[in-house]
Amino acid sequence: MFSPELKALSEDIGKLLTSRQQVLTLAESCTSGLAAALITNSAGSSAWFDSGLVTYSNQAKEDLLKVQKKTLEKYGAVSEEVAMEMAIGALQQGRATIAASVTGIAGPGGGSASKPVGTVCFAWTSETFASKSKTYLFQGNREQIREQSVIALLMGLKDLLS
Repeated sequence: MFSPELKALSEDIGKLLTSRQQVLTLAESCTSGLAAALITNSAGSSAWFDSGLVTYSNQAKEDLLKVQKKTLEKYGAVSEEVAMEMAIGALQQGRATIAASVTGIAGPGGGSASKPVGTVCFAWTSETFASKSKTYLFQGNREQIREQSVIALLMGLKDLLS
């Protein structure tokens, strides 16, 4: 299901989280829980992974992650602003100390001139690290964009923890 490279990346993140006594939560939209599935594929991940929230609709982002309606209206669901509110909302759930989020347009439809298919926004926030956000424009089909998004989400975490 997951490539050896993705499994190794997940295991590296687990080691970094464990060594820093951090616990992760994820808020995923366009990846639909793929990152959480990859992470929980690692034996022992319950020691460093708390939860994954799949908030595909705007309403779910508002209800479950407390993303503000005005943020969604002003910037759109695919924005660093919404990604940051998703990460902050996820961090406020459970026992996590670090959160990451992803929201984007995996296609094949749904893109626009200003936000084409492949536009994906990320955010990372923590009780101990400075928050950051980033936007990427990925190429490929839906599956490829989602996989690239999982890699970028986890690489961002690895960078934050390293």
